Amino acid sequence: MIGSEMPISASSATTGDGGGGSTSTIAAETTSGWHELRVPGYATTKGGVGKFINSATFVVGGHSWYIRYYPDGNNEKSAGWVSVYLYLDLPAAGGDGDVKARYKLSLIDDDDAGEDLSSYTRTSAGYSFWGPGTDMESSLKGHGFRIRCDVTVMKETCVDPTIVAGSLAVPPPELHRHLGALLDSEVGGDVTFDVGGEHLTAHRYVLAARSPVLMAELFGPMKENTTGSIRISDVEPRVFKAMLRFVYTDSLPEVDDEDSKVGMAQHLLVVADRYGLPRLMVMCEATLLEHIDTSVVATTLTLAEQHGCHGLKEGCFWFMRTPGNTKAVMASEGFQHLRTSCPFLIEEMLAKLAP
Repeated sequence: MIGSEMPISASSATTGDGGGGSTSTIAAETTSGWHELRVPGYATTKGGVGKFINSATFVVGGHSWYIRYYPDGNNEKSAGWVSVYLYLDLPAAGGDGDVKARYKLSLIDDDDAGEDLSSYTRTSAGYSFWGPGTDMESSLKGHGFRIRCDVTVMKETCVDPTIVAGSLAVPPPELHRHLGALLDSEVGGDVTFDVGGEHLTAHRYVLAARSPVLMAELFGPMKENTTGSIRISDVEPRVFKAMLRFVYTDSLPEVDDEDSKVGMAQHLLVVADRYGLPRLMVMCEATLLEHIDTSVVATTLTLAEQHGCHGLKEGCFWFMRTPGNTKAVMASEGFQHLRTSCPFLIEEMLAKLAP
C-alpha cells in the first residue's frame, strides 16, 4: 500500500488599532492509500445472495479498513450483481471514532488487459465513518478480476501562527546519497573484500552498524582475521556490490532486464539472510512475488523454505492454486530440484493445493 500526505492551507489576516496584522492557518491534511482484492476465479467464489468474503485488513491514515465482497449481491434486490462495500474495521488509537474519508471502488477485469472499467467504478465525495460504510453495487461478466479500493482520510489541524510565520521548507533526507557517494569514492575505506578476484573497499563502522553478522565479524573475538582482505568465495561480485549498496543507501541499483531482476533477487535473498538484513530480504521477496510464474515458482518455493520466508512461501502456494498452474509447475526443472532438496515440502504442498 502506498501513502502520502498533502497539507492544504487556508489563511486569514486581522488588523488591530496599531495597524499591524497577523496570520493563522488551518491545514487540512489528507492521507491516501489503496488496497487490491484479487478474485482469480469469479465462479468459484459464488455462494448465494448475502454470502460475503472479507479482504485482509489494510491501514490508511492510521485506521484499519477492509473490503467486503458479495459475489451474488448482498440482498434480493441486487441478486446476480457483484456488491462491494468498504468497512471501517478499527479507528486509529486515540481517535474519537468519527473518521472522514473519500474513497473509490473499482472493478478491474484481468481479461481486459488490466484496464479500469469506468462503468464499474464508484467514487464518493466524502463519508463520515462511525462504523461500516457502503458504496458500490455493480456487475461483471468476466472470469477473473480485481477489486481496487482507493481511500483518502481527511483530518483538520489548527497550526500556531508563530510556527506558520517562521516555518521553512525542510529538504528531503540525503544521508543515503552521501553514504552512497562515500562507498563509490572509497575515501577512508578500512576493510577490503575479495569477491571472485574483485577487490571491494568499504567502511567497517558503516557495515557493523547495519549488519549484526558483520558487527561480530569485524569487531568480535575474531576481528584480527579481518585486518587484511576478507575473501568471499560463494557470492558473485555483482550481488555483493548490490548488498553493499543497500547497506549504505537502504536501496538497490536499478535492473532493467526482468530475468536479471529475478536472478538478482534470488541471490540477494540468500546474502541478506546470511548477513542479517531483514529489510533487504523482504524487498527480495516482494520482487520475486511480482515476477512469479510457472518457470520459477518451484525454485522460489525452495528458497522460501530454506530461508524462512513465510510470506513468500504462502505466495507461491497461492499462485499454484490457480487452475492449470500446478501441472505446469510439476513439469518444470525447478520442481525436480524441489523434490530433491526439500522433499518434505511436497506433502505440505499437496495439502495446501487440495480442494
